[in-house]
Amino acid sequence: MSRTTSLPAPLRLSVVVGLLYGFLVGVSLLEGGIKALGPDLQEELFASVDNPLAGLLVGVLATVLAQSSSVTTSTIVGLVGSGLLGVGDAVPMIMGANIGTTVTNTLASLGHLRRPHEFKPAFAAATVHDFFNVLAVALLLPLELATGILRRGAEALGEVFVGSAGVTFDSPVKSAVKAPAGWVEDGVGALGASGTVLGLILLAVGLGAIFVCLALITKNMKTLVADRVERSINDVLGRGAGLAAMGIGVIITIAVQSSSITTSILIPLAASGVLSLASTYPVTLGANVGTTVTALLASLATDRPEALTVALVHTLFNLAGILLLYPVPALRRIPLRLAERMAETAATNRQAVLFYVVGLFIVVPAVGVALLR
Repeated sequence: MSRTTSLPAPLRLSVVVGLLYGFLVGVSLLEGGIKALGPDLQEELFASVDNPLAGLLVGVLATVLAQSSSVTTSTIVGLVGSGLLGVGDAVPMIMGANIGTTVTNTLASLGHLRRPHEFKPAFAAATVHDFFNVLAVALLLPLELATGILRRGAEALGEVFVGSAGVTFDSPVKSAVKAPAGWVEDGVGALGASGTVLGLILLAVGLGAIFVCLALITKNMKTLVADRVERSINDVLGRGAGLAAMGIGVIITIAVQSSSITTSILIPLAASGVLSLASTYPVTLGANVGTTVTALLASLATDRPEALTVALVHTLFNLAGILLLYPVPALRRIPLRLAERMAETAATNRQAVLFYVVGLFIVVPAVGVALLR
């Protein structure tokens, strides 16, 4: 047994707290790096997000490449916090991250590809997440572009916490992470870096800190809760309790800081027949809500209240998707039926699996971004 896995629980929790602090320092460094790059380069880099569809596809592709919606949404929050991205441009990217994050459990289901009797239910359990998020975006993105309802709702909630958009967000967390971020910036500057070079280095260090800290938080929290996760899921879902299952999805995802882990846990349970597709479905919806906590935490490390607005949009988007598609039985069954049909096709045609995964998560976003730039 490795030294990491033998850590006592209290010490492991202390490590997680330290890693969370490191994550927030990374967000602060990201913000500083973006500011150091200068407005001309910034406008060139992010010109494509002026188009909402391009922004959506950027969110999908960035999340697939990072294999973490938490990293993508935290980065977006940092961009908004630096003033580089407006809230309106960031919202489609946030929605795209919701689609991109579903690739992980879809890939996890491919582990059962050589066992057809397991692969069909596993692939259905994975793709129900895909279809739900795609449908939620298809409904809510046009509505948001037409009315700004999510943004206005998030701004109203943000004002409750930090005041109107014209004031500075004086976050105590921001103050706590400002010093180490400043030390890094001063250290890099002392080596002779300035301007664009300084900005790129701070960006690299900030993104590295975000990636590493989130990965280690996930690893440590997964170790702490792994034994309890499967028991909780089996106990609750075995009784067919939809709202309770969503609650389990929220709690597990907040605990492990990864919706991908929560949804991927369901795949072997579905493949073995322990859980039905209808039972796994509400857990994925809870995971969607739980994963928004990371962006909310990231917004605390920024100066601008708009960063909190974007993080709250992420939460409101996922809640709105559930309220639109889950309470009405006829609408609730749409993602289930689409997932079942896709699984039937995939079980008899292996090439369909390749076209589905590569097409939805890589080819379509990449080509779309290239055409819409």
